[in-house]
Amino acid sequence: MMVSLALLSLGALAAVVAPRLMSRADWPEREPVVALWVWQCVVAAVLLSFGLSMTISAAAAWQAVRAPVFAPAPSAVVEAYALGAGGPWSAVLAVVLAGRALWTGAMLTREIHRAHARRKRRRAELLVRAPLLPGEDPGDDPLVVLEGERPDAWWLPGAAPQLVITTAALRRLKGRQLDAVLAHEQGHAKARHDWLLHCSAALANGFPQVPVFAAFRDEMHRLVELAADDVASRRFGRLTIALALVELNEHRGVFGPCPAPDAQLHQRVNRLLAPVPRLTAGRRLRLTAAAVLVPVVPLLVAFVPGLSALT
Repeated sequence: MMVSLALLSLGALAAVVAPRLMSRADWPEREPVVALWVWQCVVAAVLLSFGLSMTISAAAAWQAVRAPVFAPAPSAVVEAYALGAGGPWSAVLAVVLAGRALWTGAMLTREIHRAHARRKRRRAELLVRAPLLPGEDPGDDPLVVLEGERPDAWWLPGAAPQLVITTAALRRLKGRQLDAVLAHEQGHAKARHDWLLHCSAALANGFPQVPVFAAFRDEMHRLVELAADDVASRRFGRLTIALALVELNEHRGVFGPCPAPDAQLHQRVNRLLAPVPRLTAGRRLRLTAAAVLVPVVPLLVAFVPGLSALT
């Protein structure tokens, strides 16, 4: 029972402390890809802590669970976990955590279903506004141009991803700005940022009271855009992608004296125009390695009693 409570406390502590530490750090804007990786490792550690706590609690409560979990283990290992010390509280904890796990799965399934429905609806609307020519199959052309008075561009993910751009955007984008916008959206598609957004939204919507999941969702929306900006800027320059963002969003009032709710664009443009030096390769490697170790901590907490009994 003590191991289950330790894992539960570890998960709760990480869920509260991690968002505060990440919000105080100044490097995520400089290295959004590394920050994305760190966030994923932190969330994985939280989920792993709760999952291991559920498994050990269930093993303590019910012989039907204990048998397959500890089947290959010597009796000394089973005794090291003191599975009988929890009493009825082990069953309560296991049921609560199992319910949370099922709810997480349901939220993720719902988010994926909604995303699929939205994608299907948008593709149907696209076919209405831009009908296929005879002999043309859906998704043949990665670039679709729509007649429109507002400059806009967006990426339709899927098996055959497409960049949709309006004629107004084509008129405003100059030189290599269109290529930069295409590179930005291709950066999203190549890194499968849509899956990150779906998973973070599912966790945040399923558990709005858990700080780490709400922060995970918000940071995923911000960091994937910064990462895609960097992909485009490496190919076409920071000034090119910054000017493209201004041309596509100026009509929304983002850059006026009273910024719209989407004022994050203003920060993205400032970041591109006044870049801060990247972290050194050594520091990026250390951050990546440290992030990998975060999910290892709950594994150590879970397996140390058994390993100690073997020695």
